[in-house]
Amino acid sequence: MTGPNQKTSLSGILLIFLRLGVTSFGGPTAHIGYYREAFVKRRQWLTDQTFADLLAVAQLLPGPTSTQIAMSIGALRAGVPGAVAAWVGFCMPSAVLMIAFAFGIATFEQASTAGWLAGLKLAALAVVANAVLGMARTLAPDRERATIALAAVATVILLPGILGQLAAIAIGVLAGITLFRTETPNEGGALPDLIGRRAGTLLLSVFVIVLVALALIAQLSDVPWVRAVDGLYRAGALVFGGGHVVLPLLEAVVVPPGWLDQETFVAGYGAAQALPGPIFAIAAFLGASMASGLAGLALGFACLVAIFLPGFLLVLGVLPFWGALRGKKAVRAALTGVNAAVVGLLGAALYDPVWTTAVATPLDFALALAGFVALNQWRVPSWAVVIVLAVFGGLIAA
Repeated sequence: MTGPNQKTSLSGILLIFLRLGVTSFGGPTAHIGYYREAFVKRRQWLTDQTFADLLAVAQLLPGPTSTQIAMSIGALRAGVPGAVAAWVGFCMPSAVLMIAFAFGIATFEQASTAGWLAGLKLAALAVVANAVLGMARTLAPDRERATIALAAVATVILLPGILGQLAAIAIGVLAGITLFRTETPNEGGALPDLIGRRAGTLLLSVFVIVLVALALIAQLSDVPWVRAVDGLYRAGALVFGGGHVVLPLLEAVVVPPGWLDQETFVAGYGAAQALPGPIFAIAAFLGASMASGLAGLALGFACLVAIFLPGFLLVLGVLPFWGALRGKKAVRAALTGVNAAVVGLLGAALYDPVWTTAVATPLDFALALAGFVALNQWRVPSWAVVIVLAVFGGLIAA
């Protein structure tokens, strides 16, 4: 175990996130639960306060939220190379499986109705519930912050989509500045300065340059893979709200030009739902489906990099400035409110889509509750809960 503000080897970061990439079923909200279990509770790399700060940054930026948190954690341990190691470990398992599926593996064709997938959804429910409870104890321990969290839940449920999420964050900012300006919140430990502001500025500049350059090149080119890479980069650069929100944008990139048919796209979506890791990994499937052989393999990985690169550049570009911003009294007060609102965002996601898609019968509820008790009271590792509930789901379906 290593504490906050200590460096970690690249191989160590890679192996930890590779394990998460293999076992983190359930989508972005569940990933946050797995991260908290792995890095706040077990390894104590982060405090709940710092973890919530990273989550707030990722929520405010476009791109794949859960993967950006993984990149941030890697960056805090080993700089930019650590962020790359975290991304490779977390994303490659699902990316490789998606490429394999594109090349003809039919095992996942009925994955959306498989019993084991139902069990994985119940495991995700237990993991998210445990994370929400733990973060609420730290970040919303009093009536003021609990009320902010409740307001965030109501806002997101009544106003679905990215607009509701941004409104909830805005409520947290305003409430924090109003209620906590005179307090001195616990900072939870300073963020290690392993990247630097000059490097951060360079990364943000690269983000803009690549966005403009790809758009210009795509306008001048009729080559499908060039336009596909441009479309995927733009999707990763402009979408808020995670994997499910980006899917319509990806469909608009590859289906109307005829590079993929609707049935193939839907099959890839079903496989992405069934696999661990980020849903953005569907980009590897799209690229691999557009060509055959080595060309398909190369295009699959090119599309994978294209969709994740904007989020990588943005979050690492912003992190060096975050420490200075959060040290200001007004910003810290706002962050106190934002962190409480983040608890509300996770609470809303616990209901929809996690609960609504996982619990259909009383037995489902009982199994999810058993998983929660195993995590919260018996301290069973999350990967063990995932495996056991997946097996139970398969047996029940059989």
